Amino acid sequence: MAKLESPPRVPASITDGSRAGRAWRQFRRNRLALIGLGIITVLWGVALLADYIAPYDPYEMDLLNPLLPVGSPGHPLGTDNFGRDVLSRIIWGGRASLSVGIVVVGISASLGLILGVVSGYYSGWIDLMLMRITDLFFAFPFFILAIGVIAALGPGLRNVMLVLGLVTWPEYARMVRAKTLALRGEPFVEAARAAGAGDLRIMFFHILPNCIGPVIVMAALGMANAILAASGLSFLGLGVQPPEPEWGSMLNEARVYMRTAPHLVMVPGLVIMLAVMGLNFIGDGLRDALDPKMSTIRR
Repeated sequence: MAKLESPPRVPASITDGSRAGRAWRQFRRNRLALIGLGIITVLWGVALLADYIAPYDPYEMDLLNPLLPVGSPGHPLGTDNFGRDVLSRIIWGGRASLSVGIVVVGISASLGLILGVVSGYYSGWIDLMLMRITDLFFAFPFFILAIGVIAALGPGLRNVMLVLGLVTWPEYARMVRAKTLALRGEPFVEAARAAGAGDLRIMFFHILPNCIGPVIVMAALGMANAILAASGLSFLGLGVQPPEPEWGSMLNEARVYMRTAPHLVMVPGLVIMLAVMGLNFIGDGLRDALDPKMSTIRR
């Protein structure tokens, strides 16, 4: 009887590469996702090149020309109540506002990934304890909790990013825990355990990589929520402090002049809307690209 030869093993890098290629092709078919990617790319590019693009120093005052309207000579988006160029402050403010999204998601996703995979893998009293802590965070309204903590720590961009990251990790933890519970009994996990792999290796090298797809989608949408939350806190005076430019703080400074100079409110508001809309489009595109079931349903 002829001996059956086992099929050649496909290297993981090739498999991962083809999967990433399929996801990218699926992502490119989503026009709204490409539009969102274009919006965020332009906003980030402008913010990173602020030193070269901004026509004026964002802190430079011109008290002889306050509240100039949109389209004024030398000031395409007008000036604020101190005569500072609105366009320059919008460009420089993008660094703070967009950085909030990345830092907040980095903190919350890191905490959520670790706690979620540990909770789902070990189960028992560890799972019970971690999930009750998660429920405690969910029991408080997100924005009220953030306001309370920032009021205790003090206003500022660093505190805003730290607090938002620390109060948004439960969403990632719940999602990763559910995926871990579904994966811990899979054959590849049992094979790794039979081969002598320890718990840490199984959790972080076998289970966690299979949770990355949903985490990426949640992170894209989480950046949008973080930008909105940071802008809201800055509008309340708990975020970035004047005279540092930031889109939310610009709204806070402009609320007094809504009738006399509406452009001071409209311009940063529109930029915030564009950033959030772009990130939501990217998140929807990533969800369709990384979740074949969702793509099939939409077709």
